[in-house]
Amino acid sequence: MSLNIMLLGLPGVGKGTQAAKIVETYALPHISTGDMFRAAMANETELGLKAKSFMDAGNLVPDEVTNGIVEERLAEDDTKAGFILDGFPRNLDQAVALDEMLSKQDRKLDGVLYFTASEDVLVERMMARGRADDTPEVIKNRLEVNGKLTEPIADFYEKKGILHKIDGAGELNAIFADVKELLDSLKNA
Repeated sequence: MSLNIMLLGLPGVGKGTQAAKIVETYALPHISTGDMFRAAMANETELGLKAKSFMDAGNLVPDEVTNGIVEERLAEDDTKAGFILDGFPRNLDQAVALDEMLSKQDRKLDGVLYFTASEDVLVERMMARGRADDTPEVIKNRLEVNGKLTEPIADFYEKKGILHKIDGAGELNAIFADVKELLDSLKNA
């Protein structure tokens, strides 16, 4: 039984931390768009070189290039038993494209784990990272910008009935206990 999941949530909510625990527990590949871009560029794939040309110019990589890189990655053998998508889709068009590419592979997303926490918790966590450019104002702006991108994606998956909200504000192991309970139920569904 495969387990295909996506992680969604604002910066600082703990997606990366939980992804590491999911990988450790379920042995699923963690597919992060940043990692995929770096690998595609390092391997000098056609799409990787296209992505590099946009990034070198300081531009966002267009959806069709991003979608192609994700589709190539999801076709690799290590994803047959499932995967954890992180950082994709970034917008509604990418979410629709993801459905289409999974459908072509006769697969689907089993669940979208939507990690939530209050703005205060997220600001506090991001301030604790100690980056020089992380002022409360900059962080609040980043959260607002990301929120505008995340909400339509959350709505899209909620309408499909596969969005599962997880309180990301608690203690790390308690959050993972909730994640594990949900993933075990999805795996056995």
